[in-house]
Amino acid sequence: MVSPASGALPATLLEQLASYDTPTICNALEVIDPAYRNHGFNTEPLRCIYPAMPAVLGYARTGTIRAVQPTRWSAEQQKQVRLRWYEYVDEGGPKPSLIVLQDLDGARAGFGSFWGEVNSHVHRGLGAKGVITNGSIRDIPQNVSDFQMLAGSVMPSHAHVHVVDVGVPVTVAGMAVQSGDLVHADQHGAVVIPDACAAEIPAVVALLTAKEAVVIAAARQADFSWHALKAAFQKSADIH
Repeated sequence: MVSPASGALPATLLEQLASYDTPTICNALEVIDPAYRNHGFNTEPLRCIYPAMPAVLGYARTGTIRAVQPTRWSAEQQKQVRLRWYEYVDEGGPKPSLIVLQDLDGARAGFGSFWGEVNSHVHRGLGAKGVITNGSIRDIPQNVSDFQMLAGSVMPSHAHVHVVDVGVPVTVAGMAVQSGDLVHADQHGAVVIPDACAAEIPAVVALLTAKEAVVIAAARQADFSWHALKAAFQKSADIH
């Protein structure tokens, strides 16, 4: 069994982080450390299945799947691996969780879907807020409510889909994730929130919001011009 991640952050902080959209989280991380302009978020497109849903936030439960060819394990071995996956989803770290599942089938990723009506209900019942995968999903109208899905594609069949490994480091749509990472996702995509940065984000968001508000307010004025924009940029820069 994979060891649980370190203790969860305070619930009030998690609630605050979940109230932001993913671009806002990315903006804040870029201020905290410019290195986050280059990594920590998906760099390949993901399809958001339920774009009207608010952002979701959770601790990563990671794994890998394949679907193009059947597993070489026996039926009993396959059953035990699947049960180990569900045990890990339930007990592998703090909750709420977010599933980050890498499809290993390369150019044919998504050939068969692990995600549909049954698995969405099961994972939501085990405390997951959603899934991020380069694989596929199906059963769009029947999936459990309040469970976000960011996927590489939508496909009709589960083909030979099976769990390969549990709790391992994964890379989904260019985003590297380890078990226990705090992940934020919405219709724009997903981003890993480093533990060391999480508590700084609300203050940085407040500062960036104040700076942006000056420029937006100026742009809404009837006499707006580039001269007014220049003045607004200066006023924004003076906010610290």
